[in-house]
Amino acid sequence: MNPQYSSKLSQFLFLLLAISILISCGSPQEKSPTTSGNLEATENSQDNLSSWEDGPKNKIMDWVKSTTTEGSTEFIPEKDRIAVFDNDGTLWSEQPYYFQLAFAIDEVKRLAPEHPEWKNDSSLDALIKGDMAGFMAGGEKALLTAIAMTHAGMTAEEFDSRVKNWIKTATHPKTGKHYNEMIFQPMLELLQYLRANGFKTFIVSGGGIDFMRAWTEEAYGIPPYQVVGSQFGLSYVDTTASPELIKIPELFFNDDKAGKPVGIYRNIGKRPVFAGGNSDGDYQMLQYTSTGDGARFGLIVHHTDSVREVAYDRESHIGQLNKGLDDAAKYNWLIVDMAKDWKVIYPYELK
Repeated sequence: MNPQYSSKLSQFLFLLLAISILISCGSPQEKSPTTSGNLEATENSQDNLSSWEDGPKNKIMDWVKSTTTEGSTEFIPEKDRIAVFDNDGTLWSEQPYYFQLAFAIDEVKRLAPEHPEWKNDSSLDALIKGDMAGFMAGGEKALLTAIAMTHAGMTAEEFDSRVKNWIKTATHPKTGKHYNEMIFQPMLELLQYLRANGFKTFIVSGGGIDFMRAWTEEAYGIPPYQVVGSQFGLSYVDTTASPELIKIPELFFNDDKAGKPVGIYRNIGKRPVFAGGNSDGDYQMLQYTSTGDGARFGLIVHHTDSVREVAYDRESHIGQLNKGLDDAAKYNWLIVDMAKDWKVIYPYELK
């Protein structure tokens, strides 16, 4: 493995795991019913943004009307109506740790019966037993091993299949919901509303691009080719049967913070006119969007609801929000107060 990429991968992934151990797990939640809802619930809504309170709802709708009405001084041609959204903490929950990390942990436990030799590795054995402190004691080497077992050494198709199975069956440790039931109903409505008005919606996230592409179309209506994320290595192997792409454990591109505008330029090719995020990891994406010519809209999801979700911002190790709050007025960003501005959080709550 390239030592430079190995170092970056170690730092990036070890930070994620360390974060998950240090933070609290948030407030208990009621368990959801077995129905998943998501896009179906959005399409059945009686109002375009029915889960939003009038204040932020009207600001969004007024902006969309002014930018899609021909003859308006703020009119944006349909070819330029690009809207980008962070995923973790913006379109679905992210506490007590990023859901992709939960996938890696679950995969190690799932595969353990097929690998009795893992018991000889003290760190992996600790992870299998649920001893996170013991696993952490193995440091970067232990984390790299766990990631290699779950994110590399397989074909791209096999990884996609594993993620799809996990997203349908795994449950969150605190809410008891499937992870794809923890998407935000108001944001589903916003995505649909923008698309109905000629906008193309993209995900631009620090999460792994292959992990997200496996399920975002079903959950959000965003196809794989409109997902921009962190990228790990791939190797093209021309076998006797058919060529395959094999995943390798090298961090190729980190799509976070200043990397997000880079990812947008490389993958989309146009500066967005609408951007939504929730943390300082999205600051540069929001800034890049808001400082372009013409009408622009920036939105920050502020996690203020300790009852229905988790309240966190400036002091959180996950989704920390400082600069975004401080500079929102400067860039005219809309701060969405989850506790006050959203009538519901998750799709199943719709009546």
